[in-house]
Amino acid sequence: MASILTARGPVHYQVMGRGAPVLLIHGWLGSWDLWLPSMRALAQSHRCYAVDLYGFGESGKRQDTAQVDTYIDMVPVFLDALGIERAAVIGHSMGGTTALGAAIRYPDRVNRVGVVGSPIVGSSLAWLLKLAGVPWIGRLTRRYVGLLAFGLRVYAPIVTRAPNVWYPMVSRDIKRTTIESFFASIRSLRHTDLRPALGQVRVPALGIYGLKDVIVHPRQHAVMSAGISHARVETLPGSGHFPMLDEPVAFDNLIRGFVAA
Repeated sequence: MASILTARGPVHYQVMGRGAPVLLIHGWLGSWDLWLPSMRALAQSHRCYAVDLYGFGESGKRQDTAQVDTYIDMVPVFLDALGIERAAVIGHSMGGTTALGAAIRYPDRVNRVGVVGSPIVGSSLAWLLKLAGVPWIGRLTRRYVGLLAFGLRVYAPIVTRAPNVWYPMVSRDIKRTTIESFFASIRSLRHTDLRPALGQVRVPALGIYGLKDVIVHPRQHAVMSAGISHARVETLPGSGHFPMLDEPVAFDNLIRGFVAA
């Protein structure tokens, strides 16, 4: 595991492969290794960088960094530190919202953008996630980690077809997240709305949405299609919020084809 030091704290990342650069960004309560199977699939032709966002995984935990707006600004900082002029940027959930925001704000640094189960507008989040963005509820939830872990275990088979893979990852990652990062990041996502700026996306764009998603409303794929006329949007009928776990072969084929095009 490598890291860079930024003005907002350290950013940890993993790198794999050789070739054109691809930056992979995880979602809320996640970390870089959600992308490990995809990195292996891409490593033959691309150099993949999977980061831990501020507040998550092994990256810095400063209270003021766990915001979607800050994550968007992290993209060019990370690329600069690695000497990368432009990269394909692909994100899952909140990470996809970040990737899309970076393509809008920094069009000269992103040469293609992909989102996976990502909210274009924060109101598409499930009501439980919206509640987690309320400070006192977020603190209460994070304080009783045992109860939260039990709820996640019960909820896991509804979230993904691979609960035995997802649950150990999310249980570990929650323990590495501060209370501030827990509620501040999801609160900022709840109040994000990229619809007015979608027309500014000029690079190739891919959206992948699982039709069984109970975390982000799957109809966000229609929002992306309406806002980015040239976007390729794929829906996976057997997937929920984690298509890389639910339909890994179909998912990796979509990602490989997109970055190679």
